[in-house]
Amino acid sequence: MATTVQKIKEIEDEMARTQKNKATSYHLGQLKAKLAKLRRDLISPSGGGGGGAGGIGFDVARTGVASVGFVGFPSVGKSTLMSKLTGTHSEVSEIDFTTLTTVPGTLKVHGAPIQILDLPGIIEGANDGRGRGRQVIAVARTCNLIFIVLDVLKPLGDKKIIEGELEAFGIRLNKKPPAINVRKKDKGGIAITNTVPLTNIDHDEIKAILSEYKLSNADVTIREPNCTSDDLVDVIEGNRSGFALCMLRIVLVTDCRRRVYIPAIYVLNKIDAISIEELDLLYKIPNSVPISSKEWLNVDELIEKMWEALQLVRVYTKPRGQSPDYSTPVVLRHGKCAIDDFCTAIHKEIAKQLKYAVVWGSSAKHARGQKVGLDHVLEDEDGTDARHA
Repeated sequence: MATTVQKIKEIEDEMARTQKNKATSYHLGQLKAKLAKLRRDLISPSGGGGGGAGGIGFDVARTGVASVGFVGFPSVGKSTLMSKLTGTHSEVSEIDFTTLTTVPGTLKVHGAPIQILDLPGIIEGANDGRGRGRQVIAVARTCNLIFIVLDVLKPLGDKKIIEGELEAFGIRLNKKPPAINVRKKDKGGIAITNTVPLTNIDHDEIKAILSEYKLSNADVTIREPNCTSDDLVDVIEGNRSGFALCMLRIVLVTDCRRRVYIPAIYVLNKIDAISIEELDLLYKIPNSVPISSKEWLNVDELIEKMWEALQLVRVYTKPRGQSPDYSTPVVLRHGKCAIDDFCTAIHKEIAKQLKYAVVWGSSAKHARGQKVGLDHVLEDEDGTDARHA
């Protein structure tokens, strides 16, 4: 009996042999959906503990306001960079697979403690379970930002392989969830509405994918420019818990089955071994920062890029009648930085007692301060004085 990995390979081979045209679009849609379901089963097999980080050394207590995971092949300099950034010892050696567990450390940037996770080096085939790839990538799924550390002597080939490994594990790098909505209904068949031209997928392919997921009655709305079959599959896989609730009223779907959208920075290490002309070419790779962890070159730029990618919001507190405290800001995440979130970050009871807050900074209408309520959204480096009833 064929294993899941073998079935995946068979479908990938069949897709490669099949030329895409109107006559084959339905068949290709079915293959795409079958492939996604097989990969989901591989990531989170029944009885397999949910496909989580699992395993000794992979369960790490989370600290700080955000986490950054280092992903890369062995011996690309992850541990050297980790050790110098955080002061935390992570075994360094020229030998492959020196780091065998997740090593956590903390880096303070602009007053915000950020957790750095040095993960063991992955190998090609990690998403299929080779080495300890599943555990490594499962930890990466939970990070707020991923550093993909590459050797500058072979960046593009390794970049493509690592992207493929993460993609197969449901991690979407530097992307946003596609603007596609699939709503299951009781009757009425399939209704497809698109507000943008369908350039990479047609109605037959959409219906084939829905059929493979046993969705015979559904409204599909597509607002995503250049939407692909992969985008549609991602949305359906992400909505599986909702569909299951509609059909069964009970559901158990692990987090590893969902698609996660995580920003990534490509850390091109060992620039001390290349010429200036070669360095200029590296800067053309999107979302990349060339560095040397060994010689500590350009690491300041990497830290600033990390700060921008994490989209953290610093809020300074001002006790009544005193000057603002700029030494220890309350750090919030973008999208969760209202006054209510600010109060909860200090103590969950504060929001219940809040009469109003006075805010200074970018989000305030007046330089002298503005009275606001719990729903007011703060911006980076705002100051606030919460007044209690």
